[in-house]
Amino acid sequence: MILPLIKGLATTLRHVFSKPVTLQYPEEKRPVYPRFRGHPELVVNEDGTRRCVACTLCMVVCPSNAIKNIVPAEGPEHEKYPTQFVIDLTRCIFCGFCQEACPKAAIKLNNLYELAQYQKEVLILDIDRATQKKSEMRMPDWL
Repeated sequence: MILPLIKGLATTLRHVFSKPVTLQYPEEKRPVYPRFRGHPELVVNEDGTRRCVACTLCMVVCPSNAIKNIVPAEGPEHEKYPTQFVIDLTRCIFCGFCQEACPKAAIKLNNLYELAQYQKEVLILDIDRATQKKSEMRMPDWL
């Protein structure tokens, strides 16, 4: 009768002094795998301009119609660029088809996984909010 009690106490003490396996979530975040697909964002060049040439291939290939309202404009040297670009993250299924279809690698899926919001308007990204803040590529792409 005392032997099972001692075995149980030994197991308890062994786990008390071992390293915890849980993460303190808001402070510590789990690293994502290289193939993880977060929400799409527009990539910028080193000079700060967007790579997008408003070809609308991402809008055509999107199965959930999450990419809308791509309005092209033409620059002084006949280069095309978008003046309006809308990504609706409430409709996005994070499939990566937009990333595969883009001929200029102008749209990439980032590594962000915290998308819970109270207002739906926050999840509808216009061209400024969908653009990267600085020129950086995510982990090596799996495509």
